[in-house]
Amino acid sequence: MRILIADDDPVSRRVLEATLRRWGHELVVCQNGWQAWQELQKEDAPRLAILDWMMPGMDGLQVCAAVRQRQQDRYTYLLLLTARGQKEDLVAGLDAGADDYLTKPFHAHELKARLRAGKRILDLEEQLIEAREALRIQATRDPITGLWNHAAILEALQRELARASREHQPLAVVMVDLDHFKRVNDTFGHLVGDAVLREAARRLSTNIRSYDAMGRYGGEEFLIVFPNCTRDDALRRSERLRLALCQEPIHVPQATVTVSASFGVAAIESPFPTDGDTLLHAADEALYAAKRCGRNRVEQAPDPSAGTELVLRQAACQ
Repeated sequence: MRILIADDDPVSRRVLEATLRRWGHELVVCQNGWQAWQELQKEDAPRLAILDWMMPGMDGLQVCAAVRQRQQDRYTYLLLLTARGQKEDLVAGLDAGADDYLTKPFHAHELKARLRAGKRILDLEEQLIEAREALRIQATRDPITGLWNHAAILEALQRELARASREHQPLAVVMVDLDHFKRVNDTFGHLVGDAVLREAARRLSTNIRSYDAMGRYGGEEFLIVFPNCTRDDALRRSERLRLALCQEPIHVPQATVTVSASFGVAAIESPFPTDGDTLLHAADEALYAAKRCGRNRVEQAPDPSAGTELVLRQAACQ
């Protein structure tokens, strides 16, 4: 383990340091409580600390209390090293936030046992964090493409709408629907269809900006949110995405499939707010216009808050 030790007594500190290094631990060595507190605030701070109770500046109890008052994602296991053996003192140490204690002079086998107990606690926390992250991914990610799922991409749209309204910035959304995708499933089966869907999602997601949001809206349909993007910018970006999909066939182990998509673009450029449903409806109308006009094309809607008729823009695959 990587362990922080803090003790102002040089003899006691060196004995502890030598013992822990002999056991193979990596150490961060501090000479007082203030140094320990500074180290424990760092992002890469050790997850386990052995703190002497009596130290100048900040004593061990104060360091424990400061660590516990700080909000942090990962737990720090605190072992208090003390010459005090009264029960009242030990209770005070535990109440201050220490997880365990060890009396001076420490016994090597007892120290090793208490470190093992600390490691078990930290390992259990790691397992809980991994399980929580897996549940978060399951709740927000589409299992086939790895993109945001329907609920998560709509939540991202609401966040960007609020930001655009607050900062008076444009916002564009793009509805993307793979053309004749049912034929892929009917001809090659759903396993090939899923592989094609994953590759199409990869081609789209690798050609957007890092701060754009993209999710699987449903079936073979995707929703892309372009923050701080005008309608003209969104049209150019959509055209690049269209070409990224249709210029090269998708090769999977069982088949080679040529894929194209229809794009519907809607944007807000006016300073007054527009709700997400209105914006999505405009993009959806533009998408269906692309389908009606031959597919594999980009169509645009006007500013949905302006109330004007749909404007079509034709684009053919080169």
